[in-house]
Amino acid sequence: MELLSVENVTFRYPNAASDALRDVSFSVSEGQWAILCGLSGCGKSTLLRLIKRELAPYGKFSGRILFRQQAGSDSFAVLSENVSGAPALPRVSDRESAESIGIVMQDPESQIVTDTVWHELAFGLENLGLPSETIRRRVAEMAAFFGMESWYHRKTYELSGGQKQLLNLASTLAMNPRLLLLDEPTAQLDPIAAADFRNVLQRINRELGVTILMAEHRLESVLPLADRIFLMDRGTILQSGDAAGLVKYLSETSHAMTAALPTATRVYLALAGSSVVSGETTTAGDAAGIPLTVRDGRAMLRSIPCPAGEKQKDGEPRIPGEETAKAFSAKESAAVLSSKNVRFRYDRNLPDVLAEASLSLRAGEHYCLLGGNGSGKTTFLAVLAGLLKPYAGAVHLFDKKMSAYAPGTLYRNNLALLPQQPRDVFTEKTIREDLEKAFLRDAESESSNTMNALCERLGITGILDSHPYDVSGGELQKAALAKVLASRPKVLLLDEPTKGIDVRGKQELADILSELTREGTAVLTVTHDAEWAAEHADRCGLLFDGQVISEDGPGAFFDGNAYYTTAANRMTRGILPGCVTVDDILNRYRGEVPQ
Repeated sequence: MELLSVENVTFRYPNAASDALRDVSFSVSEGQWAILCGLSGCGKSTLLRLIKRELAPYGKFSGRILFRQQAGSDSFAVLSENVSGAPALPRVSDRESAESIGIVMQDPESQIVTDTVWHELAFGLENLGLPSETIRRRVAEMAAFFGMESWYHRKTYELSGGQKQLLNLASTLAMNPRLLLLDEPTAQLDPIAAADFRNVLQRINRELGVTILMAEHRLESVLPLADRIFLMDRGTILQSGDAAGLVKYLSETSHAMTAALPTATRVYLALAGSSVVSGETTTAGDAAGIPLTVRDGRAMLRSIPCPAGEKQKDGEPRIPGEETAKAFSAKESAAVLSSKNVRFRYDRNLPDVLAEASLSLRAGEHYCLLGGNGSGKTTFLAVLAGLLKPYAGAVHLFDKKMSAYAPGTLYRNNLALLPQQPRDVFTEKTIREDLEKAFLRDAESESSNTMNALCERLGITGILDSHPYDVSGGELQKAALAKVLASRPKVLLLDEPTKGIDVRGKQELADILSELTREGTAVLTVTHDAEWAAEHADRCGLLFDGQVISEDGPGAFFDGNAYYTTAANRMTRGILPGCVTVDDILNRYRGEVPQ
């Protein structure tokens, strides 16, 4: 039975040159897990906000969005409508919309409105005017279901990113919604927190029967869970169906979203189209025999002989530090940015966030720092950028203490920081105004040409006249990067630059950073994206217990980890040792052995 029906929806933001959505039609059945996937800016977030009527953006709307008003009912009610001549239907009331349709957004901070966990769980129920006993019962039930008893009385600002997102989900589910909308909910979570969040979603869908409509462009973990997938592109739906149908469509059309498919699927497509595989290969997978998970991928690899498979002994460890030494044989220079035994706490009565944290960043190096939510990565970046002062230890930039830089000189052609929230760098009404001011202030006489070339490279020319709050998270992230690069920094610090960015945008970002490092710029990236770090970092480190540990090249760093690693490494462990990327796997089948 259909729960949600979207009919011929078209939407355009004010002053926009084109429609954000064009004649979108689809339906979601009761109890399904459906995914909206597509490149950044394709309209996923706009569509979800239109369905969640209270968050609908201002603009020109046409079409109809229908929702079943009562469980078990055969008739729809109107959520939103602007179609002449449409048959009259009852309308969903504001209260019913608030109760029946929940939403969890990308930023864990954006939905929390109270100061304690228990009050956040009760907030929506209190606004509905439910009896106290009902509120207490539902809150207790949600806290137990999500395992929140140990942090039930904590302040919300003390929670990690993963806990905040679980709290958002729990407070939404306390309203007993029939439809749950999710807008890239794991974009800012570390691998362990993201896995926990997905596991909870699976329980909600399977055990509670809640219908899920999720916007996502990272398909590695969610594609095997989905009952139905809708591929969006430039405001319209290109294809809908199951996972096998999506894989077939993407592979036949060479769509950019092919690179977002699960690792096992990408390896399957590459090997199936090469001379390595002849005839039919029996693999685990979905009904069409397409591997979607790490387990499916391992079964596939075991069934396909690899010419280089026996050239490295199973389980033979890499030599720690060997890969790093090779990566920097041509970059043996002094550190341009370094910290030595840095200690930092936000209050003298609170424990240290950073404890003896030391790190060295060389010219021309791209260093990726990983770690769990709440481990102190963002705090460490702020200390390295001179925004926070440690109470012990020292930070040096170009062999000079941070405190020795005169006001206004530290960030001018020396160091730049792209914060985790890209909105923080914008102050004007349009992105163009912000960028023009930045390039005129920081660049040379060719600032206009430089800005246009960079915007063209980042693919953001079409949003320059938009307000920063009216574009997608991925588009805003790229615009913020453009503004930061206007100062032409020699040291670039990036806090989660790939969150909200699609696979094409990630590759464009990697290409730009590669150009910068070739020119001598040092880049330090804080990220949860293990796949991206494995492909593009020169060195990786893990921030744990206030210290940077396990520094090494990406191959040695990720090889053998259980959670802070890549799907390629989990898929090949014990079968093709030493592989951490899809290219590593394919190179082994071409007869190449990692050194």
